[in-house]
Amino acid sequence: MTLQRPTVVLVHGAFAESASWSGVVERLRVHPLDVVAVANPLRSLAGDAAYLRDVLAGISGPVVLVGHSYGGMVITEAATGSDNKVAALVYVCAFAPEQNESALELSTKFPGSTLGEALSAYPVTSGGNEFTIRPDAFHHQFAADVSHGEAVVMSATQRPVTEIALTTGLPTDIPAWKSIPSWFVFSDADLNIPVALHRFMADRAGAKATREVPGASHALSVSQPDAVTASILDAVHATVSSQ
Repeated sequence: MTLQRPTVVLVHGAFAESASWSGVVERLRVHPLDVVAVANPLRSLAGDAAYLRDVLAGISGPVVLVGHSYGGMVITEAATGSDNKVAALVYVCAFAPEQNESALELSTKFPGSTLGEALSAYPVTSGGNEFTIRPDAFHHQFAADVSHGEAVVMSATQRPVTEIALTTGLPTDIPAWKSIPSWFVFSDADLNIPVALHRFMADRAGAKATREVPGASHALSVSQPDAVTASILDAVHATVSSQ
């Protein structure tokens, strides 16, 4: 029997974009693995998850689904009812919600997040507000362990997120991490999502493995692509060995 290697699907979160996975993509391709870095719309949890399901529908074979930050909300919702296509979940400094939990609610469950102080909000014609991280706060808040020049580019290319996306609770009654094996990789100096919350969510999900990166920022896929890739490969190898 020929073992089928999974496709790795990467989903960025708020204030980032698909190129934030570039270092991880380069490392995964060496193995080699098929990789798709999805452009997450960041408009609404239900809509973002529906779009991701459309992407997954176009991929043959098993998938290792990876989410960063708010992207963890999206992969948790999208992988539910995936007809077993999603074989593993990897949470990268990401939210792993229970039913009805929102990104905003989770971020305040434990003290330590300073994201609210760094945000700029403005109304959008589709209704509600949209958030960005202020340019003067972006480096320290989001990506403290990358160079100043790289942080400036990341700030300029960040994709805004709607307030409704961050405040909507997970719709599904059975989060995907309850039935799909999960891996967690996060930093202990994340200023967006407190490390206590990362540890809590990994423990709640019964993570197969947890990798904690000391001193790293929230932008883990950019600043620590080796650690992120290692966790993804752990999930890939487990997926292949289970066939």
